[in-house]
Amino acid sequence: MNKSTVKNWILKAENDLKTGKDELATGNPATDTVCFHMQQCAEKCLKAFLVFHNLEIRKTHDIAELIELCTQVDPEFEYLLDLKVDELTKYAIEIRYPDDFYFPSIDESRHAVELAQQVKDFVLKKLQINGGEEISPEL
Repeated sequence: MNKSTVKNWILKAENDLKTGKDELATGNPATDTVCFHMQQCAEKCLKAFLVFHNLEIRKTHDIAELIELCTQVDPEFEYLLDLKVDELTKYAIEIRYPDDFYFPSIDESRHAVELAQQVKDFVLKKLQINGGEEISPEL
């Protein structure tokens, strides 16, 4: 396991979460951007967990697929499927291309932020192993 790679995945995920939260707090938030960053946050957190466990990650934006891989290491990741975190996948693709433009509501964007936060918190808790040494940076 490359500790710095895991930390970098988490830092990038935290930046996505911050970007989305900051944008949502503006007077007229770009909700498509908020939701895209929430999908990215969840994806990067899950990939950090997989990297931590020395698993190969193919290029994918599919949150359900990543959770399934994580579940093979730790069955408790089923919890994220129960929360329907995999719904964030649609924001990776559907809102990025002209034929599929989609502008989520503010409530939908808030929900996406909540889901991404839950993924981050869950994964960070899982990464706080390794003899008590914390892998994740605290912000």
